[in-house]
Amino acid sequence: MQESVTRTLSGVVYILLLLSATLYSQYSFSLLFGIFMLICVVEFCKLIHLKSSVPILLALASYIIFVFFNTVNTKTDMLLTLATLFISANLILDLFVEKMRRKEDKIAKFVKLFGYIILPFVLLMKIPFVDGDFNPKIVIGIFILIWTNDTFAYIVGKSMGKHKLLERISPKKTIEGFIGGLVFTMIGSYILSCFFTFFSHSTWIVTGLIIGLLGTVGDLIESKFKRTAGVKDSGKIMPGHGGVLDRLDSVIFVVPFLYLFYQILNYVHTVS
Repeated sequence: MQESVTRTLSGVVYILLLLSATLYSQYSFSLLFGIFMLICVVEFCKLIHLKSSVPILLALASYIIFVFFNTVNTKTDMLLTLATLFISANLILDLFVEKMRRKEDKIAKFVKLFGYIILPFVLLMKIPFVDGDFNPKIVIGIFILIWTNDTFAYIVGKSMGKHKLLERISPKKTIEGFIGGLVFTMIGSYILSCFFTFFSHSTWIVTGLIIGLLGTVGDLIESKFKRTAGVKDSGKIMPGHGGVLDRLDSVIFVVPFLYLFYQILNYVHTVS
């Protein structure tokens, strides 16, 4: 009982902090997610057994260059996106490898850190600016759909789940839960499009489809890192929930795909 209360209170504080910082101003949004990025860097370094001093400096440098001095540069942003997607593709392939390599050199670890943690956070902090001006509701909408996917995947999986999705990595995840999460996320994306009208119905539906398909993949990827490290959670900063990376694993994996989608939309609108 006490654990459930602690988990609930911790979750409420996290959601209120995220919503208030995102909606208050672009500076509070960038500051909060900059802090989240640094915490996730430290947590991820522990998972892959990498000293965190240099990675923290790398994260700070990336934050200063690409976020603090935020300017719209389509070519640079596209290169960052493609680099992130390349790492993401490799991480997806790793899911189907029975065992991760016993020893990875530091360069390989830094590449994963940069492409899996740092660059996705950079792109996440750029997403509210995809239309030029700061629009926090884009981020709020993405998080609502992420939470919808997670919630209904859990509910449907717990009540109807019989077939395991990827048992050796995450024994509790089921195919039924995955499909349930996807279906309710699609429904949620349509409902969201009726209120957040700065995107069309079709744009929100594709956003929901990307989140529904790839949100669970992001969770599985972090689960594999944790299983390899022999730990249950990435950290202990959020009582009852684990680490910040445990809460943001889905969104940071999904963001590069969403950012590419929004950039393509902007390009099409510009050309037409």
